[in-house]
Amino acid sequence: MNAERDLAPLAPSVVRALNDKLYEKRKVAALEIEKLVREFVAQNNTSQIKHVIQILSQEFALSQHPHSRKGGLIGLAACSIALGKDSGLYLKELIEPVLTCFNDADSRLRYYACEALYNIVKVARGSVLPHFNVLFDGLSKLAADPDPNVKSGSELLDRLLKDIVTESNQFDLVGFIPLLRERIYSNNQYARQFIISWILVLESVPDINLLDYLPEILDGLFQILGDNSKEIRKMCEVALGEFLKEIKKNPSSVKFAEMANILVIHCQAADDLIQLTAMCWMREFIQLAGRVMLPYSSGILTAVLPCLSYDDRKKNIKEVANVCNQSLMKLVIPEDDEMDEAKQSMTPPAEPTSEESLCKPEAASSSESSNELDITALNQPLSFLCSSERIQVTLNLDGIVQVLDCHLHDTSIGMMTRIAVLKWLYHLYIKTPRKMFRHTDSLFPILLRTLSDESDEVILKDLEVLAEIASSPAGQTEGHGPSDGSDVRPGPVELHVPARASQLSSAGVKGLECSPSTPTMNSYFYKFMINLLKRFSSERKLLETRGAFIIRQLCLLLNAENIFHSMADILLREEDLKFASTMVHTLNTILLTSSELFQLRNQLKDLKTPESRNLFCCLYRSWCHNPVTTVSLCFLTQNYKHAYDLIQKFGDLEVTVDFLTEVDKLVQLIECPIFTYLRLQLLDVKNNPYLIKALYGLLMLLPQSSAFQLLSHRLQCVPNPELMQSADSTKSSASFKRASASNIDYTELLQHFEKVQNKHLEARHQRAGRAEQLDRRGGL
Repeated sequence: MNAERDLAPLAPSVVRALNDKLYEKRKVAALEIEKLVREFVAQNNTSQIKHVIQILSQEFALSQHPHSRKGGLIGLAACSIALGKDSGLYLKELIEPVLTCFNDADSRLRYYACEALYNIVKVARGSVLPHFNVLFDGLSKLAADPDPNVKSGSELLDRLLKDIVTESNQFDLVGFIPLLRERIYSNNQYARQFIISWILVLESVPDINLLDYLPEILDGLFQILGDNSKEIRKMCEVALGEFLKEIKKNPSSVKFAEMANILVIHCQAADDLIQLTAMCWMREFIQLAGRVMLPYSSGILTAVLPCLSYDDRKKNIKEVANVCNQSLMKLVIPEDDEMDEAKQSMTPPAEPTSEESLCKPEAASSSESSNELDITALNQPLSFLCSSERIQVTLNLDGIVQVLDCHLHDTSIGMMTRIAVLKWLYHLYIKTPRKMFRHTDSLFPILLRTLSDESDEVILKDLEVLAEIASSPAGQTEGHGPSDGSDVRPGPVELHVPARASQLSSAGVKGLECSPSTPTMNSYFYKFMINLLKRFSSERKLLETRGAFIIRQLCLLLNAENIFHSMADILLREEDLKFASTMVHTLNTILLTSSELFQLRNQLKDLKTPESRNLFCCLYRSWCHNPVTTVSLCFLTQNYKHAYDLIQKFGDLEVTVDFLTEVDKLVQLIECPIFTYLRLQLLDVKNNPYLIKALYGLLMLLPQSSAFQLLSHRLQCVPNPELMQSADSTKSSASFKRASASNIDYTELLQHFEKVQNKHLEARHQRAGRAEQLDRRGGL
């Protein structure tokens, strides 16, 4: 091939010099090319200019020979310098062959390509912006180049390009975002540093609103935040901090909905810095966007709740998570309970779908979680919502309850998380009771199991939730009756109505009238009592360690009379007689000793009203499962004659060590402040003969023990015991008058006592027989 003719208008000497291995000779050739192109520019000979560029590109820059490629690069740079401001007309032809050399295996050639492109860009300035994406793409690769010279050259070119973008108002941000979104997921440290530096530059340009496109790059930024390099992490922190400042300044233009799930993912990150930063963003989003964040509540709770149990090593994350949790809880309002009907005629924002994965407190990777978390169609900018617009936001209650339920089932979660879950449930039952009662049947079992928690605080919160379920008017509707245990319901039980009854609406009262339960203690109340006793029966350790604590707290949260009335009613039909006796003993101890039951004790002490007498009879029938507690109930209610009659029956009972221990405890109890009135009545021997007889009866039951000595000393203080001889026929005694006025059939009660004790005796014999058979089998 005739090179001199084929490569015209380049002179043969120029061609030879461009192919030379020495840089100085190639530089001389470049000066000749610059001079030639200037002449063509002066002549306005565009065809020759294009021809020269084409020769330098095809025959040299894209040649197979490395020296030729180096000559082509310096020649193209010379063309750009000669063209000056007109270089913008030929930029595509000038840039493309240079960018191709960025991928060359020879590091020296990549460096020369970087140098050539620097000269081209320096001359063209703002004219290169239409080609920014290809330049950025090439630079992002060079930023990770292993050769330090190439990296240094790319940094010079990078700074030049940033200056051009900063001073221009024609930057195509829309066209650049897809490339930025792609490159931001690079794992190379230098590439990440390059990306962050560009984000910081674009963020600083007033005419460029990068905030509109933040949802496109936010996930990538959080991934870069986890880089091993402290410098890169710091740069990324700064970038995210600047974005957050901008969000606070212009919340009305922020697409909160599009970024909510991204934050949910990174709030579960294993890296502390990522998690803390994402949690801080979530806190600001909830406070700035308000109810716009409600559709994402299930995902937010999945991320936030486990953080509440962090120790002091992650104190900062825990504190921010707590603020997020509290702020989110405040967004739930009573109107959310009525939105189903209101939204039937409206077009709401797309509600996120709650997946089972939301119940897993573990952090998920972005690639997996993006498919598992809530995705909505709220892509338009969100503004502060006025009250008329708030109703358009849907509370995804099903998803929230699912997350809370899963956290309660997870035995590995910490105490503070369990408390937070129970606080959420209580809050939802207060704010959205109608919707929450749709989930009560599924929540009820785990709430009962939570009573076995090792933390008193957890149990207290759990009892608050159960008490709200048992007393909320929303639970007293047809179809919300007990789903299990209702078969043991003996019939309507007359329970007292607490003051809250006056707060019920007419609709609520209507539902109560057809309920088998009490007016304020709704249909779930009796179910609760049944299941609570079942739990005590199956888990005796719970009854021993926490039984009194649980019942006392319930008496504060609910109506104490209703609790005792219903439990007595259920225990009356308890088949496990041993448990019934133990439970009655527990209830009796609570009744006699707990300060929470002071009012109930006063009500029973005098039996002045039909309600108190009805309660006494109900308690008495169940208390018969335990003879000594039955006597103590009679002492409490001042039924001294009946107490004496009962003690007379004790001679027919099987006197065991446990029985004598209970008598001992009763004697100790008589010496307590609870029975101060009883001890003072010993001074009135004439009107209280049966009290003294009953106490002597107890004394005769006791062996020679400390309790015997204690009661004996007490009875020795009774004045004039001779008066007891004529007291039997004294019909003016206060106890007799009160008993006659009470209209209580004590004969029938005594018969009931004997019947129950016969059942217990039979049950003990059966247990003894079974034990004997087992011993015989063991011997064989």
